[in-house]
Amino acid sequence: MGGEPLETSIAPWLSVVGATEAVGFYKVAFGVVERYRLEDDAGKVVVANLAIGGADFWLQEDADFSPQALGGLSVRMILTVQDPDSVFEQAIAAGATEVAAVYEDHGWRIGRVADPFGHHWEIGKPLS
Repeated sequence: MGGEPLETSIAPWLSVVGATEAVGFYKVAFGVVERYRLEDDAGKVVVANLAIGGADFWLQEDADFSPQALGGLSVRMILTVQDPDSVFEQAIAAGATEVAAVYEDHGWRIGRVADPFGHHWEIGKPLS
């Protein structure tokens, strides 16, 4: 009934332990904006839809399917940005751990960090 047709999209859904803290980390590390937030009765995040620029992803408090519960890495994200060096440093300053320093190879300037919740982020841009 009315309105624009919904565009097809795909967005990662990250399971974490400590969703409220994760939202705070992603705000500092990547400048995310909250598009949607569902909290429990205690005010803790249960589910959140976050965006970095126009790129959406979802986050859920879900200890059973977090990287820690699954024995390690469960998803690896690639964040394509204009200035990978500054975003990489911003993520490190926010508490991420360096996995691979920013370097140039295979037509990309790219580095990799692990966030405090067990997810890995490739941060880079294609070289023109």
